Amino acid sequence: MALFRRQFLPGRKDDNAFTAVLGFTFAHWRFQPVVIGLIALAVLLATLADVMLPLYAGRLVDAIAGGTSDREAALDAALKSFGIIMVLGIAMAVLRHLAFLGIIRLTLVMISQVAEDAFHRVQRFSTNWHANAFAGSTVRKITRGMWALDLLNDTLLIALFPSLVMLVGTTILLGSYWPAMGAIIALGSVLYVGMTVALSLFYVAPAASLANAWDTKLGGALADAISCNAVVKAFGAEDREDGRLALVVDKWRSRTRRTWIRGTNNGTAQAVLLVLLRGAIIGAVLLFWWQGNATPGDVTFVLTSFFLLQGYLRDVGVHIRNLQRSVNDMEELVAMNGQPLGIEDKADAVPMKIGAGEIRFDDVTFHYAGHDKPLYENFNVTIRAGEKIGLVGHSGSGKTTFVKLIQRLYDVTGGRILIDGQDIAHVTQSSLRAEVAIVQQEPILFHRSLAENIAYARPGASMSEIVEAARLANAHDFIERLPKGYGTLVGERGVKLSGGERQRVALARAFLADTPVLILDEATSSLDSESEALIQEAMERLMEGRTAIIIAHRLSTVRSLDRLLVFDRGEIAEEGTHDQLVRLDDGIYRRLFERQAMDLARGLAA
Repeated sequence: MALFRRQFLPGRKDDNAFTAVLGFTFAHWRFQPVVIGLIALAVLLATLADVMLPLYAGRLVDAIAGGTSDREAALDAALKSFGIIMVLGIAMAVLRHLAFLGIIRLTLVMISQVAEDAFHRVQRFSTNWHANAFAGSTVRKITRGMWALDLLNDTLLIALFPSLVMLVGTTILLGSYWPAMGAIIALGSVLYVGMTVALSLFYVAPAASLANAWDTKLGGALADAISCNAVVKAFGAEDREDGRLALVVDKWRSRTRRTWIRGTNNGTAQAVLLVLLRGAIIGAVLLFWWQGNATPGDVTFVLTSFFLLQGYLRDVGVHIRNLQRSVNDMEELVAMNGQPLGIEDKADAVPMKIGAGEIRFDDVTFHYAGHDKPLYENFNVTIRAGEKIGLVGHSGSGKTTFVKLIQRLYDVTGGRILIDGQDIAHVTQSSLRAEVAIVQQEPILFHRSLAENIAYARPGASMSEIVEAARLANAHDFIERLPKGYGTLVGERGVKLSGGERQRVALARAFLADTPVLILDEATSSLDSESEALIQEAMERLMEGRTAIIIAHRLSTVRSLDRLLVFDRGEIAEEGTHDQLVRLDDGIYRRLFERQAMDLARGLAA
């Protein structure tokens, strides 16, 4: 899908947005040149048939009004003109039908490509990007841009292109009979189109861009409140959320109202200019008739040409407004398409295959974007193959960042991270993460069946392998008690399951992955004692034979680990086993352990 990506500067507005969106669209057109060519040819011929229609309508009138001296000759001329008019009409209908069939094929392929490419990019955007983006807003940008592409193709190929052909063709045809008439039509049409474009670009488009920005915020606000509905209910905050949304809706309404009013003003200005052009053309043909330079058929020819041209010109205003609207609707999608992924595979990246599982931080320096002071500076640590390591420390001390860097969710600023001697910056991200299983503190499940959620670690796993992984994770028994067993849908983010059940499903997923490196964001502190015991037992089983890194929240669970790393402000302040660290006077680990022990004692006393 990389072929379909074009780089554009994000956040550019107005005329630059037109350049970016049209460039994006034409880039996709290049992948269907034959279809584009056939559509253009069909539209061109159909419009030329429309251009010629007034000429033969005028000849028909001249044949009828030519007198009665030779009625048979007049009838023959009239029937000939009538026949040509019918042929032109049938040709136009058939050619337009073929053009529409072509545009259907073109647009469906393009929308599919754009949707797939947008999803491809969003999936690969960095963790930092996702942390700063509303899921609802992102979905709104993609879906709105997809359907805007449909309108844009129709506008350019089925609307504006034939309007241009009609304008040029009518000007040439009438100008060949009366040069002054051709000049009037050319000048009036240029003024009309120029005014329409100027108003659309510089008057309507800025307001539409702002309205779309608030439309995106509205989608984000809706998704944020709906996805957190459990919290809203917990605090009885429905009225408060109604009020919060009302503020966003009010801003969206005022911005959208301004856009619609400006669009209406634009339409009125176009209508006035069309009336003036109508007066100029009809006045000119009447003058030609009075001077004896035009027959009744010529008058019919001019009037019919004008009424057809007027329809096309009136529609030009609508088409340009549609063009402006579709560009505004697509600009956020195009800008997103041009954003860097953040974390990208290098050109020479190779697949990673972890054997023993030794992990080494070699003079690593890292700081988050927007932070002047690095979190890690010349940071060095080695985790031996098969070693069980606990990460301990206050919140914000660097534990979570440590495991995120191992997964390459962020790139280091300096130094390197090696796994079995392989620099993770030079391997493909997908192969790296396929070799490192992680069980998060708050496991996230798809709204799919339990079997699909467990098998997500290995899509080709058999049902017996899925069941065995669930048994090892102490999840099989509760799954079997569910009405549909492994076929049970778990709800969005696994909301239908308890915290302990979600945790065991995540452990089953890690068992099935069977990777040499394991990361556990230990999350038993908020569970009941029975769930905690089941999960602790499954975790100990899962760690066997693997290099395991455990972010420790309850220090009582890390006593048996080979080594503990105590983090403090991005440095390893203490290192050793539980027994060694608990004996350090005024040590960080000792203080944390004693505080938890006192909290537990108070809880038991209460």
